[in-house]
Amino acid sequence: MKAYVHSLWRRAGGRAALLSVALCGMALLAGCGAATNAGLSAGPAAPNSQHSPVYGPAQPSNSNASGAGVSTAANGSSGSGTTADQLSPQYLIKSLNVGMAVKDTRATADDLSSWIAATDPKAQSAGATYSQDADQYAVSLNFQVEASIYPQIKSYLAGYADHHKGKLLNLQESVQDVTGAYVDAQSRLANLRAEQGRLQTLMSQAKSISDILTIEQRLTDVEGQIEQLEAQLNQLNGQTTFYTIQIQLTPLSTYVPPITQPWNPGVIFHEALSSAQAFGEGLLTLAIWLGVYAVYIIPFGVIVWLIVRFWRRRNAPAAAPAAAGAVQPPTPGA
Repeated sequence: MKAYVHSLWRRAGGRAALLSVALCGMALLAGCGAATNAGLSAGPAAPNSQHSPVYGPAQPSNSNASGAGVSTAANGSSGSGTTADQLSPQYLIKSLNVGMAVKDTRATADDLSSWIAATDPKAQSAGATYSQDADQYAVSLNFQVEASIYPQIKSYLAGYADHHKGKLLNLQESVQDVTGAYVDAQSRLANLRAEQGRLQTLMSQAKSISDILTIEQRLTDVEGQIEQLEAQLNQLNGQTTFYTIQIQLTPLSTYVPPITQPWNPGVIFHEALSSAQAFGEGLLTLAIWLGVYAVYIIPFGVIVWLIVRFWRRRNAPAAAPAAAGAVQPPTPGA
């Protein structure tokens, strides 16, 4: 009996120990889960809005080697993972043609030249061209302005005539996208410079005269291509950094606005009658010319007719015997 009680006690103690271990394990797992949930609910620390980058259209810079006409576009909302490397530059060449009718063209030319020079100190002027008609002058101005200031100058010129009692005749802007040509030239230039470095290394290591001459010839060719690409890039840089503006000033006193006439059946009938009369005169003129040249046309036609007739008679006897000698097919039932 004592042994049986001892056995039960041992079994109860073992179960209690197992139960204690299980409870400890569950408590440990619960603690880890709570810590994990707390960390997830807290999330990553929100970045300071003062230091978070914002990407948008890049403002051109005068010192930018790639040209001030480079514009950058960013698509997508904040938090989409857009980085500066994903922004693609765009290289544009713009030109503006403005026509105005003003009271005093020479005073207006001086005023516009002074304002553009003050607005854009780096603007370049190709001078002014004056053409005189009696006591009036028509003036043509040409400028090269910075791409960053170009929109301001364009807006000013668009409203200048209205604010100075003139008339804006035309405002035409042409835009050319040279991004593909610029990027292609940069890529080819990088490849050629890499090849130039390899050729210079081979030149320093070459020992035979033939190898030296071959490498030198190829190196000269590569250097020539590099110079051409550099000149092309410099030209594109200039065209995308400075935009062209042409201004034509016409005296307001000589400007005649276009007159639009309403639809008039009488005018249309008169034009149709004039056209029919001109067509009849053309036919009559042709008949007169043919009648005059008939002294040459009729004899020439008679000669051609006689030659054709003689040719037909000459070939007729040869065709007749051939037709007579032809074998007739037997008639059915013969």
